[in-house]
Amino acid sequence: MAACVTGKKMYATREIAEDVLIEARTTYDYAHGSGPVAVYQCEDCRQFHLTSQGPMNEKLAQYLKDGKIDRQKEANRWMEKFKRR
Repeated sequence: MAACVTGKKMYATREIAEDVLIEARTTYDYAHGSGPVAVYQCEDCRQFHLTSQGPMNEKLAQYLKDGKIDRQKEANRWMEKFKRR
């Protein structure tokens, strides 16, 4: 697979990039106001990238509002605890 001149990871569709965005927010603990919040189509490679700039992705905003991100983070913490046993 060719690399983007931006050096960012490339995703073939907006839907895949949104799924990766949601997964990143449930996997990592970003400080308030940091971390990826949206996806965009790159003018150079025509693929999709994550970005920490601009307005928040609607799907991410809804998941945060509904508490889905926090619930998945908690589930991930428990899965890690069970793996260590």
